[in-house]
Amino acid sequence: MAESPTILVIGPRWVGDMVMAQCLFSALRELHPDAAIDVLAPAWAAPLVRRMPEIRQQVDLPLKSGALEFRMRRRFGRLLRGHYDIAYVMPGSWKSALVPFFARIPRRVGYLKEMRYGLLTDIVALPDVVKRRTAQAYFGLAQGGTFRAPKLAVDTKNQAALLGRFGLEAKKFVALMPGAEFGPAKRWPSERYAGLARDMMAKGFAVALFGSKNDADVTAEIATLAPDVVDLAGQTRLEDAIDLIAAARLAVSNDSGLMHVAAAVGTPIVAVYGSTSPHNTPPLAEQRELVWLGLSCSPCHRKICPLGHLNCLNTLEVAQVAAAAERLLEMPAAA
Repeated sequence: MAESPTILVIGPRWVGDMVMAQCLFSALRELHPDAAIDVLAPAWAAPLVRRMPEIRQQVDLPLKSGALEFRMRRRFGRLLRGHYDIAYVMPGSWKSALVPFFARIPRRVGYLKEMRYGLLTDIVALPDVVKRRTAQAYFGLAQGGTFRAPKLAVDTKNQAALLGRFGLEAKKFVALMPGAEFGPAKRWPSERYAGLARDMMAKGFAVALFGSKNDADVTAEIATLAPDVVDLAGQTRLEDAIDLIAAARLAVSNDSGLMHVAAAVGTPIVAVYGSTSPHNTPPLAEQRELVWLGLSCSPCHRKICPLGHLNCLNTLEVAQVAAAAERLLEMPAAA
């Protein structure tokens, strides 16, 4: 194999997972300094990938989320033949290993997961201790190198334009991310976020709400209860959210993709957990506070509370999160 291999990484399909995938990318860059590293991922991931200096380019995967589309994967794989020396398959599904298999990439590295004998040439052992620790599991695929927390580049020109457009001032606002694509069992209630927003505004901060158009109903509820917030859900591109969150003095988020974005741009982050565990997917930030009640029924890792009460989040009071925020606000603001 060439000393400077061409590498194809089959990337994950969630925002937070793609941010954490940089733990693998940086390790691969350390192990192969002159390698060309490409990522096969959905088109939506391009704004994230462009903020990662380790990656040469993204190869768009034109497939529907969750669909097998066997023939399309075979056709797409054949188009990639002869272009790559190594493939790293980050998702654990059987179908995720099909494209590098059909591309006849000589080395195809991944965890066994769905009995992927034959599809993979190099099966990496997955220790039980990291099975749910996503960032560490991704890093483990490199089988070497140094574990580094994700770090996304920030476009300062775009950031300045956005701050002016939305009437925000750098380090003078708090970013709240009240959504979670995974499901309701990750979402702290809207009225609690509204209470926190009012608390932050009483301290002299502006408050901006971030999320996709799918979060607009949630942010609208918060805006109704805290009328002076700036509701940006569905109004910004992913790259815009990256740049704006980087300008915030503080971020407060559920266990979501934007939580990992905040950590990767160096914004102090209060992370609120319900059905998931902060031990598995914490924000990899230097300044962070993890708020989790740790009830006997959690973490259940379910999208909807199987007991019907969602006590892991419904009994988490504003004062607890506000106290965590205050601890971070007492620290010096990053330059």
